[in-house]
Amino acid sequence: MPRQPVRLLTARLSLRQPAQADAEAILGILSHPSVVEHNPSDLVTELEDVEALVRHWLGHWEQHGFGNGCVFEEKTGRLVGNCGVRWMTIRGNRVLNLMYRFHPSTWGQGYATEAAAGLLQWAQESLPAELVVARIRPTNPASQRVATKIGLRRDPAFDDQGEDGVDWAFTCRW
Repeated sequence: MPRQPVRLLTARLSLRQPAQADAEAILGILSHPSVVEHNPSDLVTELEDVEALVRHWLGHWEQHGFGNGCVFEEKTGRLVGNCGVRWMTIRGNRVLNLMYRFHPSTWGQGYATEAAAGLLQWAQESLPAELVVARIRPTNPASQRVATKIGLRRDPAFDDQGEDGVDWAFTCRW
């Protein structure tokens, strides 16, 4: 099992395993239509649905020692997003899917880039042989910029059909 990032720290953020107590704050993020604009099937409007989602995330943590985590501003302690890596299969290949979502009030502050960069570094140190893939809609240039800023590159070999449409792949292989 890889070294578990119990608490991953960046310059302004801390990332940790989610807890059921985080569900209400997560709902405040995932219930924003703008947050899930490119993945509308991920819109969550009921607390019970977020509690189930957190249980799902925790299941990945329990099985693998890592997963989707909660992101907090270090200065305020406010939960501002979720970011993580999880196992998935794309075109028959087992990969680490890197994902990030943040409250709209934080957009433009570099939080997604900072958190994703920290997680990519953790993944490359803890699971160096594994391919990290960020799956991003072609119509989501903001998320594409985050991926390229942290060093991922467009990799059409891993493009795949997502629940809400085609996902472009950005990977760490080059």
